[in-house]
Amino acid sequence: MKSMRQFGIILALPALGALLGTAATVALAQQKLASVSALKGHNSNAPVDVSADRIEVQDSADRAIFAGNVHVKQAELTLDTARLTVAYSGGSQASGGVQIRRLDAAGGVTVHSPSETAKGDFGIYDLDRKLITLIGAVQLNRGDNQVNGSRLVIDLDSGRAVIDGGPPGVNQSGGRVSGHFTVPQRKQP
Repeated sequence: MKSMRQFGIILALPALGALLGTAATVALAQQKLASVSALKGHNSNAPVDVSADRIEVQDSADRAIFAGNVHVKQAELTLDTARLTVAYSGGSQASGGVQIRRLDAAGGVTVHSPSETAKGDFGIYDLDRKLITLIGAVQLNRGDNQVNGSRLVIDLDSGRAVIDGGPPGVNQSGGRVSGHFTVPQRKQP
């Protein structure tokens, strides 16, 4: 994994861009990209609400499969997808109920937080490790700023979000991370 910088710093780079030039700012942002996600400190212990068109419970495998217009909400986090597999443990009465361990999403995934939206082809929310991973045609948007890559990993404890470009030829970005960042508008003299 390449060395990355905080996304909040990158969003502050447009001011530096006025001094260095926009191309230099974008090049720097593409080389060293990470984000302090709005999900930093997200309460992964909060209840998880799931709604879908269909559910199939496979108790012997400790999982449930939700299909069709799946919507997940946990505190300020929402996740929308076509198909969701929920891995859990403790399905017996003696254990005190079901404990969700992991959510695997497929068929296009959109994760919303109060100030950012991330999209990808597949997603994994590991509640035990407090990590959200999106894979395939990843796009992270915060305001008018956008970063694209092949894989996004958000650490909910630290708020660090890292986007990788993936191997060359695998996605549209040719194995690189790309970004579009707004710059402060100054009046022309």
